[in-house]
Amino acid sequence: MASVAYAPRVIDAVLFDWGDTLFHFAYDDELLERGWEAGLAAIGREGLPGHDETAARFRERYLPLLVGTETLEEVEYPGVIREVLDGFGVSVDEEELGRFLEAEHATWQPARVMGAQTHALLDSLRARGLKLGLVSNAFDPAWLLHEDLERMGLAERLDTAVFSSEVGLRKPHPEIFRRALKALEVAPERALFVGDSRNADIRGAQALGMRTAQALWFRADPDDGEPEPDFEAFTPMDVLNAVRRLRGEP
Repeated sequence: MASVAYAPRVIDAVLFDWGDTLFHFAYDDELLERGWEAGLAAIGREGLPGHDETAARFRERYLPLLVGTETLEEVEYPGVIREVLDGFGVSVDEEELGRFLEAEHATWQPARVMGAQTHALLDSLRARGLKLGLVSNAFDPAWLLHEDLERMGLAERLDTAVFSSEVGLRKPHPEIFRRALKALEVAPERALFVGDSRNADIRGAQALGMRTAQALWFRADPDDGEPEPDFEAFTPMDVLNAVRRLRGEP
């Protein structure tokens, strides 16, 4: 584990990114079509367009807005789905839209692969008396994402979880970090942030004065030297080592 110079100090909390940090999301274009098939079936009406044509329009016009976006404002995903359906002359009420979103989201479950050491890492940090939080850029409705946390066994291990879809802003915007820190009642200088993205995670957390560790066990951003994390964590164990060093422990 490589690190830059730092002054040892006590930290009270560790906050994590979600995707490609606590779990890996494996995009699968086939699941996109299956998601639209499940969502349309959940609406439960006759005369709806086919899932192949709706998925094709979504892929062409809207997927670029959701993948790799650099805007700080989060996309309102339910509105995107409604807009696609409107384009086919289909108007849905809130209940129908909710059923679509739930069914479509469930279809992507095989693409969410938990890290083998995620639970052990969080349990070890909690055993050390640290508060734990999650800050994630995720466009799906927050109620579905919080259900994912329950299903993954993460909700019981976290003290707070904040998603960009409920804040309306994406990392590296400071507001999404501030929401989590406020919920934890922890000052930024007494927190460590762990995430895979140099821009969204490292840059955003450092701007508030948090220490940072770049999670490299699922993927790695190009090492262009900017911004430089305080720690590079090649395994979850490296996060524990970073905590020990920040707390001045042997």
